[in-house]
Amino acid sequence: MLQTFDVILKNGTLVNQDGEGLRDVGIRDGRIAGIGSFDAGQAGEVVDCTGLHILPGVMDTQVHFREPGLDHKEDLESGSRAAVMGGVTTVFEMPNTNPLTTTPETLADKVSRGHHRMHSDFAFWVGGTRDNVKDIPELERLPGAAGIKVFMGSSTGDLLVEDDKGVREILSATRRRAAFHSEDEFRLRERQGERIENDPRSHPIWRDEIAALQCTQRLVSIAREVGAKIHILHLSTAEEVDFLIDFKDVASIEVTPHHLTLTDEAYERLGTLVQMNPPVRAPRHSERLWWGLSQGILDIFGSDHAPHLLEEKQKPYPASPSGMTGVQTLVPIMLDHINAGRLSLARFVDMTSAGPARLFQTARKGRVAVGYDADFTIVDMKRKETIRNQWIASKCGWSPYDGKEVTGWPVGTFVRGQQVMWDGELTTPSQGEAVLFQDGLPRS
Repeated sequence: MLQTFDVILKNGTLVNQDGEGLRDVGIRDGRIAGIGSFDAGQAGEVVDCTGLHILPGVMDTQVHFREPGLDHKEDLESGSRAAVMGGVTTVFEMPNTNPLTTTPETLADKVSRGHHRMHSDFAFWVGGTRDNVKDIPELERLPGAAGIKVFMGSSTGDLLVEDDKGVREILSATRRRAAFHSEDEFRLRERQGERIENDPRSHPIWRDEIAALQCTQRLVSIAREVGAKIHILHLSTAEEVDFLIDFKDVASIEVTPHHLTLTDEAYERLGTLVQMNPPVRAPRHSERLWWGLSQGILDIFGSDHAPHLLEEKQKPYPASPSGMTGVQTLVPIMLDHINAGRLSLARFVDMTSAGPARLFQTARKGRVAVGYDADFTIVDMKRKETIRNQWIASKCGWSPYDGKEVTGWPVGTFVRGQQVMWDGELTTPSQGEAVLFQDGLPRS
């Protein structure tokens, strides 16, 4: 019996669990219904993907979209618009908003705000605090919850649990993999005098590699002690790469495109625009991160998209806030690295789709396989483009990569079978929905 589909992606090079090859993909009712070779007459719509690669939808599991409370910097609509313009189909958004995402009510409010207003699918991290420890087993499994996020070093917002006792209590209550900003707050406080007025080059001196390593050492020790799974966000130091080799039983690791691409020379060119927590560091750190990537020690990519308006970023250091855009440039920056021979396309796919699905146990996402959501990132591996601030859809309207020429470009974004972006244009009204997780599936 001849299969029929709503849409066929035709003549593209598909990258999935079978490897890489010319295959068509049939979509029905928002899910993948067939992989193979299909006639154009088998669907109401055919999308010609000749010369393009069809990838599983890219997931960015660390973004800050600032809503509610900081909406002048970004909101769920604008941040998710930036995501799909860059080929990202699913985002996990962070809890350091105002109010903080720390209760069932504040989580439900975000889910309600995002439903069919965000362009991508979404989940929200819930902030772990001393006050909500007893509620964590419920909180981390509520609809739309990605899990628990803990800040052990201060950054944007008021979430901070810097002491071992507080972290131990939170990890003792978790069952999912909890995510951590790992910088030692005690050392950061001691070293505030290292900051030099109006000199952002002092940022990585203040927030040094020892602050990162000490915190990560404390964290993995607690995780092993209580038998918890942890996820270390935005790894930035050579020392942590080498240390974490012995802790892959409890710790998964995220690395960002900016920690792989930018080094401390960028402070000369970009000043506070490249100010991040943890900081962009000396070349030896990015070189060791690349080594960790090649050895399979690092697990996934995340952008740590953390926008601020230009006038905020242009305040003299250290009054300038830390953070920069990233969700829209994750795909093109990493495709450029692929074309430069620094990693394979298959490894990129694992770190942006299969890897996040595996770590966080999403349902029906992370693979191009029959029965899965029809989420696709369609890229032209040969297309050369120059990243420009005018292309950035974030409210803040700037990128640290402004003027950078890249090879490899996101051409199309499909979310649950809907073409939401094609060749730089939004093509479907926002229809984003909350991600389902394996341990939170509704029971009939």
